[in-house]
Amino acid sequence: MPLPPRPSGRSSPPGRSANAPATDRPPPAAPRRSAAARPSAEDRPSDPRPDPSPRAPGPARAVVVGQGYVGLSLAVLAAEAGYAVVGYEVDKERVTRLAAGDSYIEDVASRRLRPLLASGAYRASRDPADCAGFDIAVITVPTPLHEGLPDLSHVVESTRMLGGFLRPGAVVVLESTSYPGTTEDLVAPLLEQVSGLVAGRDFHLGFSPERIDPGNTRWRLENTPKVVSGVNAASLARIEAFYGAVVETTVPVSSCRTAELSKLLENTFRHVNIALVNELAMFAHERGIDVWEAIDAAATKPHGFLRFLPGPGVGGHCLPIDPSYLSWWASGTAGRAFRFVELANDVNSHMPDYVVRRLAEALTRRGKTVGGARVLLLGLSYKANTSDARETPAARIAELLLARGADVSAADPHVAHSVPPASGVLDRVRRVAASSGELSAADAVVLLADHDTFDYGLIAASAAYVLDCRHRLGGDNIDVL
Repeated sequence: MPLPPRPSGRSSPPGRSANAPATDRPPPAAPRRSAAARPSAEDRPSDPRPDPSPRAPGPARAVVVGQGYVGLSLAVLAAEAGYAVVGYEVDKERVTRLAAGDSYIEDVASRRLRPLLASGAYRASRDPADCAGFDIAVITVPTPLHEGLPDLSHVVESTRMLGGFLRPGAVVVLESTSYPGTTEDLVAPLLEQVSGLVAGRDFHLGFSPERIDPGNTRWRLENTPKVVSGVNAASLARIEAFYGAVVETTVPVSSCRTAELSKLLENTFRHVNIALVNELAMFAHERGIDVWEAIDAAATKPHGFLRFLPGPGVGGHCLPIDPSYLSWWASGTAGRAFRFVELANDVNSHMPDYVVRRLAEALTRRGKTVGGARVLLLGLSYKANTSDARETPAARIAELLLARGADVSAADPHVAHSVPPASGVLDRVRRVAASSGELSAADAVVLLADHDTFDYGLIAASAAYVLDCRHRLGGDNIDVL
């Protein structure tokens, strides 16, 4: 798609009256709890016109566009909370699996999905017509980069589709991560253009950033505080009511731009600090200092320090992408680069090269070369205890090793044999179990994702050499990144 317009900094999109109210119907459920008092917002008079499209009797209808890690989790929670949910997904295989009660997301067990299908509380569909008549629609589609620039084509397509079914009083929420201004300067005008309605007057609109952490069993969608925002006070109230019915804590903020920026801040903060310890790890190794011990020592300070750990690179849909949205937005509004982001991108994107360089040095010390060496990669996902291989550094590491003539195999009990297209190089890697035989047959083992299911005692005892990128092992045959 064409690059989205540079952010303008306008406080409201064109065509919206500053005092235009939104048609308000009672929310389907009251929020359980707010983490903070509702922020002050301009009071807008109630719309004196009757709602020409009253909702049919029965459960409120929710549409969740995109049934990936974020969308499926939200759809299931909403269905469990009493909504009649349509999970809209363009991928035919995904819809087929969901219709059969087979979840492909580890955080959403099939046993949770099946009773919702049986009761009719949830259904998956590829047919846009099944989205008609929604009371609330949530957009949870990917926002990748294309040649380093924001690609909002999925958001645009989803918005146009929903605009065709938009009716007065309905609610639309964007959860997909993007730069500040996306909700008001891109989504709102598209919805208005297609529907002929006005955001904030005829329908409600807002942004609520997703905070899914795949594989995290402590902090799940339902107990992670949910930031919510709206284009006006009425929209915020409706959006907070929806999320208050499905999560434990809502955090209302004063504007969509604030909510959008908060998401980019969260991930950029982590991205920058990971880059700091990654570069520190490289310097410390050159000087014979144990960076992991230094981090452990620093972490004993009870204030002013947050623990971040080095690794083989960043992955997932957030850290490799979201900071670039912030950098693009900052350069458009301020006319200069966001230097911290650019430096962090450079450090983190080169960590796979550093891993391969360290491995090559270790093989040389053992009288071997990368070319022809048998290398076993442990863990293909971007982090521990998840099947998520999006933007995984394992793909780049495998690519570099294959290019240098290594015989590369991999073991990962979480990641399926077929991985996302973005990580398709991993389909060229022979898949094995992390058995004693495979470990001992390898010239080198590289621990990339430290899944709890790996037998670390067996790894240390069986492998001739291990490059441990996660600080899980110890021994004379172990090098730590």
